[in-house]
Amino acid sequence: MLGLANYLHKYTKDYAGSIQPLSSLLKKDATWTWRPEHQSAFDAVKKSLASAPVLILPDDSKPFHVVCDASDFSIGCALMQFDHEGRKRVVSYQSRQLKPAEKNYPVHDKELLAMRYALIKFRVHLLGEHTFALYTDHASLRTAMKSPHLS
Repeated sequence: MLGLANYLHKYTKDYAGSIQPLSSLLKKDATWTWRPEHQSAFDAVKKSLASAPVLILPDDSKPFHVVCDASDFSIGCALMQFDHEGRKRVVSYQSRQLKPAEKNYPVHDKELLAMRYALIKFRVHLLGEHTFALYTDHASLRTAMKSPHLS
């Protein structure tokens, strides 16, 4: 089931965060016991795949919008554009679980990691003469970007 869901991950938001309880069952020395949190994660993945939004094809003549976020367990991003009716629509979702060392990062470093991940994953759309905006919800990063001199 996880293999098929992984194949379809680009159609769902926060896939890596949703499957975290399930993937912990697949670790080498894990005891396989199905608990309520595993059932909840399984149901959440099924629901997100069943109700995934319709993605649009990228239009290189329009600017791209990249939205990034990080949690304690995963990072994720979405590549978006406005459609012909002026609605912001998703081109692609990407996410992954944090590695053990990355889980120890402070929040602002996790947000920066999410931005780096997004720029790598979506580079084919963002390189060249394309205009894009990058959005994050972390206040300390917004402050750092506006400050002319960082110590």
